Amino acid sequence: MGKINCGRVLLGGIVAGVVINAVEFVMNMYVLAGDWAAVMKSIGKSAEFGAGAIIMFNLIGFAIGIGAVLLYAAIRPRCGAGVQTAIRAGVGVWFFYGLLPSIGFLTMDLFPARLINIGAAYSLAEIVVATVAGAWLYKEA
Repeated sequence: MGKINCGRVLLGGIVAGVVINAVEFVMNMYVLAGDWAAVMKSIGKSAEFGAGAIIMFNLIGFAIGIGAVLLYAAIRPRCGAGVQTAIRAGVGVWFFYGLLPSIGFLTMDLFPARLINIGAAYSLAEIVVATVAGAWLYKEA
């Protein structure tokens, strides 16, 4: 087993982060914007996010992308290079980032189940696609 190519993890992770952030932007600013505005209003919060929140959401997207490509690089020697391994890595990251938090939000009954379920479903798709895109750029040193 070779060493992980950190430069390529970063490069692939940035690409994966761009995919994640783009999907999140479209889903939350256009597709689900009205739903989220109504929910935020119902709990006494502003539907508008400040620049700091938007920057933080984007940084989180890049961190998830980098983490997904890092996981791909880590399991690649055992599972083989390619799309199947990237899908496994993406699903693994989604389990901790998408599924478990969604279950927590459902348990708290803070947001409508419909929005939580939509978010979990599209985050699965976005993270898997982002991981495949980022893994495509990953090469061992």
